[in-house]
Amino acid sequence: MMKHIIACLALLALVSCSLPTRGPVIPNTWTVNPERTGTPYKAQTDFWLKIGAVSVAPPFDGKSLVYRLGDQRYEKDFYNVYSNIPAEMISNAERQWINQANIFSATVGQSNSLFPYYTLQVSVDEFYGDYRVKPEAVVSVEFILTVASSSKSNPVIGANRYSKRIALKDNTPEALVKGQQQALAEILKQYEEQLYKYSANLPKPMGQ
Repeated sequence: MMKHIIACLALLALVSCSLPTRGPVIPNTWTVNPERTGTPYKAQTDFWLKIGAVSVAPPFDGKSLVYRLGDQRYEKDFYNVYSNIPAEMISNAERQWINQANIFSATVGQSNSLFPYYTLQVSVDEFYGDYRVKPEAVVSVEFILTVASSSKSNPVIGANRYSKRIALKDNTPEALVKGQQQALAEILKQYEEQLYKYSANLPKPMGQ
């Protein structure tokens, strides 16, 4: 009996050693970073613009890609994630885009210690893939431009909201990220035209 038990234990040890080991699952990482092309504007102001905090509505505020599978059903993909949270990704893309457009003398991020008179706040209401009927990338963004100090009682210069839907060629995460990047690029292109109009008639800050 003892010999039989020892033989069984030896067999189990041999089998366990021969099984392949599975390492940790590493998610695929994606980034949304639209780049502006085309001729820059001729700046109409010497002032600086600050990119304020970008807020992203849940459940789109995390690093996981989000799929809409029903009217009330959203699903996060923990195996496909953004390289950074959407708020920081969009903030960086927005700052680079407006700098390249040359609408203000300079466009700076929140960490900049210099005090700008104008601030652009951004809210992202939608940032997902819609698969209820046909695959689409959905992005909705609201821009609010404000003056820091002015004789105006209302500091808001303008509020503009844009929403884009981009048809996807398939259901893959890569197609979704490319669609989101295209949607964000179209939104930034549309808003830069409006921002340039604002820059031609900015309310003067107090003391200027």
